[in-house]
Amino acid sequence: MRGVCACFVSVAVVGATLPALAIDPERAARAHEMSARAIAWLRTQQDAGTGGWGVPPEGPVYPAITGLVLNGMLMEPGIDATDPDVERALGFILSYRQEDGGIYDRVLANYNTSICLSALARARTSEANAAIAPAQAFLRGLQYGESADVDSPVGAETKVVDRSHPFYGGVGYGTHGRPDNSNLNLMLEALHDSGVGGDDPAFQRALVFLARTQMSDAINDMPYADHSSQGGFIYATSPDAQSVDGLIGQSQAGAIDETLSNGQTMSRLRAYGSMTYAGFKSYIYADLERDDPRVVAAYEWLRRNYTLEENPGIGTDGMYYYFVTFARAMDAWGEPTIDVAVQDSEEGRAGARTQTRDWANDLIDRLASLQNEDGSFRSVDDRWMENHPVLITAYALIALQHAARD
Repeated sequence: MRGVCACFVSVAVVGATLPALAIDPERAARAHEMSARAIAWLRTQQDAGTGGWGVPPEGPVYPAITGLVLNGMLMEPGIDATDPDVERALGFILSYRQEDGGIYDRVLANYNTSICLSALARARTSEANAAIAPAQAFLRGLQYGESADVDSPVGAETKVVDRSHPFYGGVGYGTHGRPDNSNLNLMLEALHDSGVGGDDPAFQRALVFLARTQMSDAINDMPYADHSSQGGFIYATSPDAQSVDGLIGQSQAGAIDETLSNGQTMSRLRAYGSMTYAGFKSYIYADLERDDPRVVAAYEWLRRNYTLEENPGIGTDGMYYYFVTFARAMDAWGEPTIDVAVQDSEEGRAGARTQTRDWANDLIDRLASLQNEDGSFRSVDDRWMENHPVLITAYALIALQHAARD
């Protein structure tokens, strides 16, 4: 079990190299106590009529919110599908199964199906198991590529494209007409959670899209990455369905002036935290070797930009989503510590010195500073629905479970 340090220390502060932090059983126990309080609060928010969470009376319903809560609860020792609240929530999710295998209510088919599939894989009931294979097949059909299922009821959300197309291997919301790394991250998480291996064609197709959203000239064949050496990930290969020539790309973090590999300083799309941890985790799930240049480049970005004070590169936008992707990625990596680059106070950039951080300790301390007395978590930003208390509490619960799990 991982422990917790007594306080969060920002790696932007100049300091000597530190040893790995000691395991602190008391802090680990605190993380479990935080999870228990979050679960207790979430139980009070469950809709009495439907068994779901965040159920709007006017619709459409997002089964994914219930799926997020269930993922966090089912990771808690002692809670399983026989829990009455869990049982009702599973019934709610399964009520949105569609004939095409998806789990959604009219909109955001990939987003809702992916998160619900992860929850069903943890539930392990006969009803949940029966829904897994159809949901996996549905998600595969939404992926841009040679086998995209354009004839399904939501076939307009994808296209048959070959490997040369900038959308190849990606998955999207459907509303923007192009794929993005957030939806791809959730789809691959769902496939991984439900037992699909990294050699599956869906993961292999995804590697193409991932490379085209990694800001590294040595990896990315898109013009917007020319001479870039960031190593982190952006959001998408295009901002919309019309811009498919591979010349633009899209980052939710805007652009930065980057000193390029040819010595020039030019504006480039900014890689940022949540998408870089999502891409890094997807590489792990795809069974890439640790010395693979794509993995190395992403990991170096993480080392240079390590923080839990914000979603690096984009501030407080999507910060709780960042906590989840951070925790899942570092848990999947399997190392209790990370040697992070210390920022030079005079130069204003990461230098050669390092600090060894116990990432789980840091995450637990950061989340402790955000938990309310009633067990819910405090909103710090309203972008991407992060003013929704159930949503962000579910995010925080999942992150805690990965940080403190045995």
